[in-house]
Amino acid sequence: MTANLAELTGFDVPTRLLVGGEWEGGRGGGTFPVIDPATEEPLTEVADGTVEDALDAVSAAYAALPAWAATPPRQRAEMLRRTFELMTEHNESLARLMTAENGKSLRDSRAEVTYAAEFFRWYAEEAVRMEGVLMTAPAGGNRILVTRQPVGVSVLITPWNFPAAMATRKIGPALAAGCTVILKPASETPLTALAVADLLAQAGVPAGVVNVLTSTKSGATVSAMLNDPRVRKLSFTGSTETGRVLLRQAAETVVNCSMELGGNAPFIIFDDADIDAAVEGALIAKMRNAGEACTAANRFYVHDAAADQFTRAFAARLGAMVVGPGLEESTDVGPLVNQPTRAKVADAVQEAAGAGGQVLTGGSAPRRRGYFYEPTVIDKVPAAAPILGTEIFGPVAPVVRFTDEADVIRWANDTEYGLVSYVYTADLARGLRVSEALETGMVGLNRGLVSDPAAPFGGVKQSGIGREGAHDGLLEFTETKYIATSW
Repeated sequence: MTANLAELTGFDVPTRLLVGGEWEGGRGGGTFPVIDPATEEPLTEVADGTVEDALDAVSAAYAALPAWAATPPRQRAEMLRRTFELMTEHNESLARLMTAENGKSLRDSRAEVTYAAEFFRWYAEEAVRMEGVLMTAPAGGNRILVTRQPVGVSVLITPWNFPAAMATRKIGPALAAGCTVILKPASETPLTALAVADLLAQAGVPAGVVNVLTSTKSGATVSAMLNDPRVRKLSFTGSTETGRVLLRQAAETVVNCSMELGGNAPFIIFDDADIDAAVEGALIAKMRNAGEACTAANRFYVHDAAADQFTRAFAARLGAMVVGPGLEESTDVGPLVNQPTRAKVADAVQEAAGAGGQVLTGGSAPRRRGYFYEPTVIDKVPAAAPILGTEIFGPVAPVVRFTDEADVIRWANDTEYGLVSYVYTADLARGLRVSEALETGMVGLNRGLVSDPAAPFGGVKQSGIGREGAHDGLLEFTETKYIATSW
């Protein structure tokens, strides 16, 4: 199987645990399959790490921490920069590998590799900009010296939907700050994480600084690491439900936590919006990664005066998209990641149609092997329909019509989530007014894409704690130390 995978992707893919610089089969010797969601067939087997393997990884990271924290920032930066170059050099192979295990179209995978590599370039630059503060105390009796130190051994847990970008968005700032890490990728998509770790090693990152634990025993292995006093940081991207569980566990040892959790993004189109631009933005916000993104537009609120024009054009564009295996160049929309995800999407569509929504395009799964679902637009969905409270995680766009600005802001904010919103209007004053009123950590104003390594990514309410990207992401992996002194 591995030989076929190497031929398919052009990449010699590691399939064992990375602990202390060594590729190991794990103490238990077990493996689990990685499934191609386009064929429902296994691609290869990877090592199934145990609790003992997890604690070995913590030991390796802890042993490597003093030397890595003492490594000059410029040296750490050069290793991150070299990894950026290696990822860029291997963009096509990494993209094919990601598509094979995740299912997304090649164009989405290529874009993700480019985006993911940028986190290494950005944090190569940020590594040398760890600034402190020196000031005279207001009373004049002493000086206040504030420095930043690495928080320590960090556990990084990443999801299956962006297996490269979610890994680099955490590894980059952690290494730049001087932390050592244990990366626990999703069991659906472990291969991309292993490949990125291999490139970091090739770039000269010392043994033990980056460790990778692939495992189907997520609960047990992560719990063991969080209960180890040597672990001082948890950075998690995933569902809000899992995030709540991890926060409870982290509380036992008061572990520093960063959480990037679920979303329920509203996409608001006012009557004065440029509808052509709104359709293009909606395609990006909804259909990137086939809708399997926490930033995906989840609820479309369209002013009644613009709704017919928008829904007609949007349904036509989605209906024309090619659904098929991601490795085929013509594919626009690949399969969803697994059968439970597709079943959840199908149930949501059926429920919305039953509540009075009108399916304009799509609305079913193609009769073929693989976890495919048609791009779907549902118009005239009631404002209280259950689909609007569900993170769909699929290529489905429910449309609610509105007439009043105050109503649409209230509907948009009526959720426990607060990650991102999208607003389209030709009136800049209204756009900024509504952006300020929306209870989300990010807003795309006349834009369907907000992600950028140089921007602080994160949400409010139950969509997360902390920020990734920008200088903020670096500070998430530091502790502030205040020294009172005088001379």
